Amino acid sequence: MRLRWSICALFAMLVFAPALAAQNSRINSVEPGSGKTGDTIDAAGDAVNATMVDELYLTDGTNDFKVQIVEQNDKMIKFKVPEKVKAGRYSLMIRTKGKDVKLLEQPVRFTVEA
Repeated sequence: MRLRWSICALFAMLVFAPALAAQNSRINSVEPGSGKTGDTIDAAGDAVNATMVDELYLTDGTNDFKVQIVEQNDKMIKFKVPEKVKAGRYSLMIRTKGKDVKLLEQPVRFTVEA
């Protein structure tokens, strides 16, 4: 009986591990904290490589603006501020990869200057 439970637990860990790992993706800071359209910005975080994070957005809670990712690794996403975004304060939001895709708003703010 214990062997059966152990096998079930191992199977569950293998099945759900990628989804759980993607949920651990997060952005901790952005540098610089403000910029203009067209500027290249660095967002530092954890588990933000291309296998975990598919897309990055600036969001004001109502409107989402997809940014162009210029460079990406496990600890950083370098992106360009889109031309169509208006001046204001935005949160960063990541879109995870995998079967259970999620949009996760991050506790990091970026100000687009006029």
